[in-house]
Amino acid sequence: MPRVWDVPVRDSTRVRDARVAAESAAALAGLDERRTAAAALVATELATNLLKHAEGGQVLIEVVAPPAPREGGAESRVMQIAAIDHGPGIADLPAALRDGFSTTGSLGAGLGTCQRLADDFALHSTPGRGTVAVARVGTTSRGGGPAVPAGADVVSDGRGPADGVPGAPAWSGGGAFADGWWPGGAAEAGDAPAGAVACGTLTGHATVPGSASGFSVRAGSALGDSGVPGDSGGLGDGPGPQQVSGAPGRAARPGPSGDRPAPVLGVRAGGVNIPYGGAEYSGDAWAWVRSGDRLTLMLADGLGHGPEAARASSAAVTALHRWAHLSPAESLRRLHDALKGTRGAAVALAQLDVRAGRLRFAGIGNVGARLRTDGTWRPLLSRPGIVGVHRPATLREEEADWAADRLLVLHTDGLPSRWTPPSDTGLPAADPAVTAAVAIRDASSPARPVRDDTAVAVLTPTPPEHP
Repeated sequence: MPRVWDVPVRDSTRVRDARVAAESAAALAGLDERRTAAAALVATELATNLLKHAEGGQVLIEVVAPPAPREGGAESRVMQIAAIDHGPGIADLPAALRDGFSTTGSLGAGLGTCQRLADDFALHSTPGRGTVAVARVGTTSRGGGPAVPAGADVVSDGRGPADGVPGAPAWSGGGAFADGWWPGGAAEAGDAPAGAVACGTLTGHATVPGSASGFSVRAGSALGDSGVPGDSGGLGDGPGPQQVSGAPGRAARPGPSGDRPAPVLGVRAGGVNIPYGGAEYSGDAWAWVRSGDRLTLMLADGLGHGPEAARASSAAVTALHRWAHLSPAESLRRLHDALKGTRGAAVALAQLDVRAGRLRFAGIGNVGARLRTDGTWRPLLSRPGIVGVHRPATLREEEADWAADRLLVLHTDGLPSRWTPPSDTGLPAADPAVTAAVAIRDASSPARPVRDDTAVAVLTPTPPEHP
């Protein structure tokens, strides 16, 4: 079931709660001692920053699928840490990520530490509206080296262990530096943890020397089998939203056994899940699977909330992996049979044929879907019903072209009925989990939290490398 640690950070005592939650999630994800220490340190730093710079916020920790699925059913899992606030925002993100930068008189190593230790780390900030940070930590650090030096103190007293990793390298994989602070260079996918492939494109900074060649999805393009996007340039200096995300481009190669399937390139998915009332389990669940050139993103909302709702949405996730090769409408028919005996769920499925550049959508129930094309949002409509309880006699599929500027957002009814998609022009190039978190941030406030289990899942092209 979708276990989510929802930690409201309003005072220093909750920083420790965020660290403990990260350790629990790391155990669930199967992280070893060093990667667990890295995850705990990232969670501690992000929670500490919420208190220092935003007068509090929210840390969400869960175990998720990698942003780039591989062929077949079972996927490795990574733990994801998202920090959301409604604070003043960050005026200069590149400066904030430099070690030594501080506006509060501290050592100023917090965000830089998160950037170094996480497999993927991304920030998005809008002055006056708040900041979102997303970090993912997998089973192996970059380059396979230690995540935290032996003997490093990762226990926090709430003030943040920014100085607890003395002498830590930028990344163990090495690489060139852009503008003196952003690590880059290409590494081999065999050294990269699950979740670091095809997700960590740098949005908002200069191209990193040595990164892999770029790739974009457009109608009629073929699915590549090696190379992942490099880094895109052009972080604006204006007052609008800013974002950076980082993992260097990585070339794909078979693993030691020689049969490791190539990662899907050119498209990414991610999501954020919030359980109602701080419960342990969310009745919402998202997942995505690959079968050849077809990638299917699903968002399921179990009827009601609590453990029984979570059981229904989890059954949908399990069943989806068996039918990754089917169309959305046919998958919904199979899901209906699989969910009989549960309380049922609303389910939406979006399937992208990467080679053809076509998106197909079908849904049953009140899971919302919005597709951004040419700068305009349009809804994708589901049929009334409850999967597992009442299925409509006919299922209609909508189709649309998929191109480099497309952005698909699926959301459950935890968002307000008058919710509008984010308008930030840079979001199609952002980490999809960041886009999901921004949507939740903008649809809620400290005085108006989400009113039900709330999940947002996003499908987005991987931005091409800029010359």
